[in-house]
Parts: sequence; structure tokens; C-alpha cells
Amino acid sequence: MSHDHHMNGSMLPTMHPPEHHHSMAAPGHGHGSDMMMMAMTFHFSYENVPLLFSGLVINTPGEMAGAFVAVFFLAMFYEGLKIARECLLRKSQVSIRYNSMPVPGPNGTILMETHKTVGQQMLSFPHLLQTVLHIIQVVVSYFLMLIFMTYNGYLCIAVAAGAGMGYFFFSWKKAVVVDITEHCH
Repeated sequence: MSHDHHMNGSMLPTMHPPEHHHSMAAPGHGHGSDMMMMAMTFHFSYENVPLLFSGLVINTPGEMAGAFVAVFFLAMFYEGLKIARECLLRKSQVSIRYNSMPVPGPNGTILMETHKTVGQQMLSFPHLLQTVLHIIQVVVSYFLMLIFMTYNGYLCIAVAAGAGMGYFFFSWKKAVVVDITEHCH
């Protein structure tokens, strides 16, 4: 029996009947499983495109359009979350101390060097909030990575365009402060 139908040339994700499955992980043990063959090259398809969960499969142009919009906004949310965490971190810095210490200067003079120390308490609401937001940020980043790894061109464009638009909308709020006393840039 020939199995040439497994290599359909386009390498699009396809579902095969259970009796024709061949698992790469365990040769000979794929029979009877419900396995989806994934494309490992970029493609522009809207049929049989898995999206994060086994029960979430895109099969129509409308579903792909909806998934594009959802992924676009998820990527924008990710960029906004990164900037929001930076803003919250700046606001939660509870103690800022400036320490001056004398250091030898040229020709036997003494210069005063100032160091800025920023403190934050570990058992505080701002730190707990930062921790929860960090967990959300990590989960969303892995979701976006897995979506990109479907190699579906539409979904990859949605991730990139959403991240770009999110950066455009949110990053302008990111203040760049240059500390002239900082020597390591």
C-alpha cells in the first residue's frame, strides 16, 4: 500500500484518517490515534489550522479573519502590558536615596561622587502586582510564540503587526531618563 498521499506537496496541515497516521515519535504506534500533521514551512491557508488548543481549529475564511483580529489584539495587549509594568515599577519605587562619598580627584583634590539607590519592599502590594503581571506577560508571550510557530502566514502577520501597533501606541509613554552619574551604559 502506497502512502504517497502524506506528502501532498503543499505541506499544509492535514488531518488523515486514523488508519493512515504515522507518528514521528513512535514509528508503528500511530495507528488509532487522532494526530494532526503540521506544516513546517510558512503557508497561507485557512483550512485545518490549529490555534493553541486541539479543539480550536480554523476551517473557514471567516474563522481566520476572527483569529487574525484576536491574535492582533493579543499582541497589542502584550506590548501594552510590558510598558504598563515599567510604569508601575517606576511608581512603586518607595525609597530613593542619594549617597555622596568623597573620591580622590586630579591633582590631590577631592570630588564628591553621588550614587542613587532605589529600594522596593518584597512583601508589598506593588511587588505582588508586578509578580502577577509578570506571570500573565510570560503566558501571553508563549501563546504568541506558539501561534507564530503554526507557520501560518496570516497568523504570523497578525502577531508582528499587533506587536508593532502595540509598540507604536504604548511605547511613547515610556520615559527615557538619563542619569548623568551613571557610568555604565
